[in-house]
Amino acid sequence: MCKVDTIHEGSAPVSKEVSRTIPPWPGPVTNNFHKGLSIDGSPQRGYSCVSTATKDSWERLFDEGYRADVSVDTDDGGIIYAHANILGMASPAMKGLLKQSSRFRRQRSISILGVPHDAVRVFIRFLYSSCYEKREMEEFVVHLLVLSHVYLVPQLKQECEKKLEHGLLTTENVVDIFQLALLCDAPRLSLICHRMILKNFKTVCTTTGWKVMKKSHPALEKELVESMIEEDNRQKERIKKVNERKIYLLLYEAMEALVHIYKDGCQTIGPSDKDFKENQAPCKYVACKGLELLVRHFAGCKLRVPGGCIHCKRMWQLLELHSRLCANSHTCRVPLCRNFKERIKKQSKKDEIRWKMLVKKILTTKRITGAPFISSAMVSSLWQ
Repeated sequence: MCKVDTIHEGSAPVSKEVSRTIPPWPGPVTNNFHKGLSIDGSPQRGYSCVSTATKDSWERLFDEGYRADVSVDTDDGGIIYAHANILGMASPAMKGLLKQSSRFRRQRSISILGVPHDAVRVFIRFLYSSCYEKREMEEFVVHLLVLSHVYLVPQLKQECEKKLEHGLLTTENVVDIFQLALLCDAPRLSLICHRMILKNFKTVCTTTGWKVMKKSHPALEKELVESMIEEDNRQKERIKKVNERKIYLLLYEAMEALVHIYKDGCQTIGPSDKDFKENQAPCKYVACKGLELLVRHFAGCKLRVPGGCIHCKRMWQLLELHSRLCANSHTCRVPLCRNFKERIKKQSKKDEIRWKMLVKKILTTKRITGAPFISSAMVSSLWQ
């Protein structure tokens, strides 16, 4: 009897003769062909080189159940046959279930209940080929999201989130999906749902999902209402800031136009040492039209005392604001500029702080927005 020497690799004895005839087991497949740079020179992230025929073979293996060793029990007595090795490799959670099943039963069996049989079938099929039909995804996206979360299949979970984000999320199902996203630890999806709820709050409040959530999860409903109130307040604050910015830009434009009128003259009003030409080009300062009317009224009004006439009061305020923005009142041709400079020294601390804040906001707004954009409607408010 011939004795065959053995070589021990780990704990399994392997004969020398067999080791010579059997090629070594292939290691992890590396797609070196796809590595490097793409056509445009950017680094590639890697692509699948699996052919359609290979994917079809995996799906046929699932459909035909060839040598299946696991039965998946579903609702209504349904059974789906599968292969333990494939399920275990694709889902760590299923690997644990299969280990427990093999301890207590001869025939491996796991149960997936509470989900339609067809949804479970789509889920198991994805574990084989990573494929799904568009119609099936649209019909079972909620169930597939739950299954992918419970059985730790991140690829399918990402696909479900992506499909919901790009078309399958509606005002009718957004409340249900929002609750599901919170349970399934899908922060991006929950954020998208939250934004949709706030954006379409009145419509969402009338849906069946909202009414059910109000009864089953009153705390969550209260949270959403409070979020809506906060968002509404933020929106009002944004509108308020935009309106304030428009006012500050209007005031800055008025200051520029005021200097222009008293220094160069404009249309029918200006300094006494300059003659006006007929057919002048349109003024580039939009605020001039309103200011000309205001200056003419200020020059001829008999109630010029501050507080006597609302239009004169407005003119006094503009002149004082100019004096605070003017860098050199000795050469400035705007009336009362030097007088207001002297008057500033005698003002109360409260008035001084108020004016300084106004000047700071005007200059800050000008720096942020660049060249001011003043509509004719805003200019007309100078005269109102």
